[in-house]
Amino acid sequence: MPTTQVQTPITLMAYSIVDSSRVSTFLISILLIVYGSFRSLNMEQEAREREKEKERHKLLGLPTPAAQENSFFTDVQTLDSLQAMCLPLGASVSLLVMFFFFDSMQMLFAVCTAIIATVALAFLLLPMCQYIIRPCTDNKKISFGMCGRFTGAEILSFCLSVTIVCVWVLTGHWLLMDAMGMGLCVAFIAFVRLPSLKVSTLLLMGLLVYDVFWVFFSSYIFNANVMVKVATRPAENPVGVMARKLHLGSMARDVPKLSLPGKLVFPSMQHSGHFSMLGLGDVVMPGLLLCFVLRYDAYKKAQLLSTEAGVPVPPSHMNRISYFHCSLIGYFLGLLTATVSSEVFKAAQPALLYLVPFTLLPLLTMAYLKGDLRRMWSEPFINTSPSKHQDV
Repeated sequence: MPTTQVQTPITLMAYSIVDSSRVSTFLISILLIVYGSFRSLNMEQEAREREKEKERHKLLGLPTPAAQENSFFTDVQTLDSLQAMCLPLGASVSLLVMFFFFDSMQMLFAVCTAIIATVALAFLLLPMCQYIIRPCTDNKKISFGMCGRFTGAEILSFCLSVTIVCVWVLTGHWLLMDAMGMGLCVAFIAFVRLPSLKVSTLLLMGLLVYDVFWVFFSSYIFNANVMVKVATRPAENPVGVMARKLHLGSMARDVPKLSLPGKLVFPSMQHSGHFSMLGLGDVVMPGLLLCFVLRYDAYKKAQLLSTEAGVPVPPSHMNRISYFHCSLIGYFLGLLTATVSSEVFKAAQPALLYLVPFTLLPLLTMAYLKGDLRRMWSEPFINTSPSKHQDV
């Protein structure tokens, strides 16, 4: 006689958490943070090398070589305390504008998003293009008049990015939207930097309040969940709008509406129609913190290596654990907790409510135990080389 297996709620929840869409969310978000952080660190090291090379050429009276000219992706923005506090307010205003005026401004949103995503995706594809084109070129820059001078790899990455964005506009495929979102995440983590733990804490705490308010409490004021409504609202396709104006009926009917790349979407392989969604801010904002601690880990390691041989460094088990690994594990646990909470409450959850404490609190605790908290809080990257004359 056949028997039926009764699945408990805990078993069902476990199956839901290990669903392919959830697993994809975990893997991709962590990979984006790791890749963006190391890309930022590499850019910082390259900038230092360029400055040293520039100084050497100045001392020798030589002209600056072409490799030292401004590149396509060089501008880095460092946030200060005021900007960190104003960012949640600016995000709230943007959210309200998209909520109230989406219908009248959706074309502007779609076009601006496509332009920004094109540049971000070109940055994401640049290393791959450099690897492909390296055997075929000597890395000379090609002049485009007033637009500037660009390498062959930069031109190739930009052309690929434009192609992907154009195909996305024509098809609206979720995979291309995710590719654009990934480019935005990596570019934001690489080009925006937090200078200290104080600024990091102000930014993340402000964004935690922002996320909680707009997910949990906005419905009491605006009779709708503003965050979810904006995130899931499709925009009119610019191609369809132009087709209607030119009276091209068949093309206007065929082109789909566009889901803007403000989130990562992963469909489930087990359940048709089911998907997992994670906002880009839930990757980028903790990613900025992890990028900061990775830079601090590298800086501290360089300081220890440059310490004079006569000044011993006391061994410590805590020094073997890097701040980056601690924060990355915290991010994973925070994402897991947010996923479990969404399954328990069967509703959208503000992921930063879980991600911020799980990344920030272990970091603050470890910095205190290692004795780095005061330094990381205000001036983490100021050289404090030991004096040559030690007191006896």
